[in-house]
Amino acid sequence: MRATRPFATLCTSLLLAGCATSVIEDNFATLDELGRQRLGSELRWLRTDEARRDMTQEVDQLLASPLGADAAVRIALGYSPALQALLADAAAASADATRSARIANPVFTFERLVRDGHDGRELEIGRALGISLFDILLLPARRERAAQRQEATRLQASVALVTLVTDVRRAWVRAVTAKQIAHYQQDVASAAEAAAELARRMQGVGNFSRLQRAREQAFHADAVAELARAQQHAAAAREALIRLLGLPTAQAARLELPERLPDLPTVERDEKEVTQAALDERLDVRLVRADLEATARDLGLTRVTSVVNGLHIAGIDNRETGQSRQRGFEVELPLPLFDFGDASRAGAEARYLAALNRTAQVGADAASQVRESHAAWRTTWTLARHCREEIVPLRQTISDELVLQYNGMLAGVFELLADARSRIGSVIQTIEAERDFWLADATLEAALLGTPVAPVSLQGRPPPGDAGGGGGR
Repeated sequence: MRATRPFATLCTSLLLAGCATSVIEDNFATLDELGRQRLGSELRWLRTDEARRDMTQEVDQLLASPLGADAAVRIALGYSPALQALLADAAAASADATRSARIANPVFTFERLVRDGHDGRELEIGRALGISLFDILLLPARRERAAQRQEATRLQASVALVTLVTDVRRAWVRAVTAKQIAHYQQDVASAAEAAAELARRMQGVGNFSRLQRAREQAFHADAVAELARAQQHAAAAREALIRLLGLPTAQAARLELPERLPDLPTVERDEKEVTQAALDERLDVRLVRADLEATARDLGLTRVTSVVNGLHIAGIDNRETGQSRQRGFEVELPLPLFDFGDASRAGAEARYLAALNRTAQVGADAASQVRESHAAWRTTWTLARHCREEIVPLRQTISDELVLQYNGMLAGVFELLADARSRIGSVIQTIEAERDFWLADATLEAALLGTPVAPVSLQGRPPPGDAGGGGGR
C-alpha cells in the first residue's frame, strides 16, 4: 500500500502539469478561431524546427507571385516573429493564471538540536508538516479568479492579434498605393521632359520665348523632384510592410506587390447593423466587462478576508533523548489588533466603482468610434466612386476632344502635353481616394472588433498637372 503512494503523487503532479498545457492549447484554439472566422487566415504557432521549415516553404510559395492583402495577412499570422512572441507571452500569462489557482505546497520543517550537558549529549529532533487552511477554504474563489485571468489573457491576445492584422492591411494598402503613384509620377516626369525638350528646340528656331521655355523647364524640374519623393515613399511603404511581415533579407528581396488596389465594393454597409455588431462583439467591451465582474468578486472576497487573512495548521512530531515522543498540531491565526480591514474594504469598493464607470465609458466610446469609422468608410467610398466614375471619365473626354482639335490644327502640342499631365494627376487623385477607402475599410473592421484606429484624414490636393504652366502662346 505504501509503495503506491509515491506513484499516486507523481500521477497527480503530471495531471496538474497537463492542465496548464491544456489551457494554453485552448487559448490558442480560441485565437485560431478568431483568425479563421474574422481575420481571414489560420493562426500558426511555430514551436518546432520542422514547423518553421514548413512555414518558410509556404511563405516562399506565396512570394512567388504578387502579394495580395489576404496573402500578407496569412504570412503575418503564421510567420511574423512579433506574432510568435505574442503567442509565447500569452502562453506564459496563461501558465501564471493556472498556477495562481493551485494551493500552495505544504511546508515541511525539520529541526535537529544538540545539547551538551553533564549527563552527556542530548539530541532533540523536531518535524512539522503544515498547510494553509485558508488557501483550501478559498480554493473555489481562487479557481474562479484564475478563470477570469485566463479570459482576460485571451481577450488581450485577441486585441493584439487584431491590431497586427489591421496594421498589415493598412501597410499593404499604403505600399501598393505608393507603388501606383510612383508609376504615374514617372509618366508625369516623362511628359514634362518631353515638353521641356520641345520648348528648348522651339526657342532655338525662334518660335518660343525664353519665359515660355523657362516655365516648361521649371515644371520638369518640379516633376523630377516629385518623382524622387514618390519613389522614396514607395520604398519606405514597402519596407514598413516587410517589417510587419517579419521577412528576412532574402525573402524581402523577392516581395512583389500588385499593380493596383482591389476594386471598390458595390454595396454600402448599413450603419445600424454595423453599430449593433460592434456593441455585441467588440473585444475591448468584453474585456472591461470581464474586469468589472472580476472586481465585483474581489470586492466580495475582500469583505471576507479584510479581517482574517490567514489560517495555518501544522502537524508536529518531536523526539528528544531520554524523553517520550511528542505528537500534536499547531494552529497559526493572525489577530486583527492593528488593522481591522477598513482600508482594504474602502479600496476594493473604490476600485469597483472605477471599473463600473470605466465599463460605461468604454461602451459609449465603442458606439461613437464605430459611428465615426462608418462615416469615414461611407465618405471615402463615395469619394472614390466619384473619382472613378465621374472625374476620370470627364478627363478622358477632355483629352479625346483635345486630340480632335489638335488634328484639326485648333490646338497645339503643348496643350496636349498639359492635358496629359492633368489626366495623370486625376488618376493619381483617384488612386489616393481608393487608398483612403481601403484604409477606412481596415479601420472600420478594427473598430468592429474592438481595436480602434485613428480614422482616415481626408486632405484634398490638386492634380499635379494643374500646377505647372502649359506652353501657351
